[in-house]
Amino acid sequence: MIGAPAKDTLPHDHHVAKDEWQMAEIRPCPDARDAILAIVNAAAEAYRSVIPADCWHEPYMPRDELDREIAAGVAFWGYEEDGQLAGVMGLQPVHDVDLIRHAYILPGKQRCGVGGALLAHLRQRSTRRILVGTWEAAHWAVRFYQRHGFKLVAPAGKAALLKTYWNVPERQIEVSVVLANPPWDEA
Repeated sequence: MIGAPAKDTLPHDHHVAKDEWQMAEIRPCPDARDAILAIVNAAAEAYRSVIPADCWHEPYMPRDELDREIAAGVAFWGYEEDGQLAGVMGLQPVHDVDLIRHAYILPGKQRCGVGGALLAHLRQRSTRRILVGTWEAAHWAVRFYQRHGFKLVAPAGKAALLKTYWNVPERQIEVSVVLANPPWDEA
């Protein structure tokens, strides 16, 4: 469980947002496909105006794509507040690494620590190097992972990683980046 300290243990001048007083739980989401799709598709709207138009589709993630991702080994975890999922993030073992997949937070819960909590939880579950792929133009996503210790892989190495560890179209490879923790040794 994740929670704030008891209210009476804080200094009187400490101001806390209401959300900090709510209890939250990070849990596996094997049977929450409708909620996962709702979160992914709502949060993905942020990409609509920054990724190439030929890479956008409606809905951003259809149910059959989610089903394929789960069948391929993506295990989704959710950040739940008051019985409702506020964000989801997947972890997928592929060869010798773990991939962070489909990290999405409801728009009203973004910048509240939900993504950081999910990422920290998944990093604790992994004993291997973790890779993340995201859209190059999604600067906010790249900065998020950098703030959490991930390093950008050099452009010369990203295509090989995307082809080795992901199953994405060539066009997506052109407009994506890969981040690694620990950093990828390209030598």
